[in-house]
Amino acid sequence: MSSEVEVTSGICGFKARIKAEKADGKKIRISLDSDCEMVMKMQEDVAELEMMAAAFTRFLENPVYKSASKCLKHVACPVPSGILKALEVEAGLCLPKDASIVFIKEQ
Repeated sequence: MSSEVEVTSGICGFKARIKAEKADGKKIRISLDSDCEMVMKMQEDVAELEMMAAAFTRFLENPVYKSASKCLKHVACPVPSGILKALEVEAGLCLPKDASIVFIKEQ
């Protein structure tokens, strides 16, 4: 079994499919599929994560956000958050629930 999410990033038009799967011990394997080259550069860094370290480490020390800092040029990219959401669900730390960012347009 695995947990999968799809992230639609916005104006760039790129989508990312993220798959999180339990591995040995307390590790989670992450696989990324995206046409965004920057997101795909993160794959090596996040291929296998310690579930507790990734889920409960603050932003500046978090392995997913460290990789994003190195690989992504757009700081508002929602993919790192999607990776962590998939990891949390696969680790049994939260239930799967959609998240979104919606712009409110004045009438």
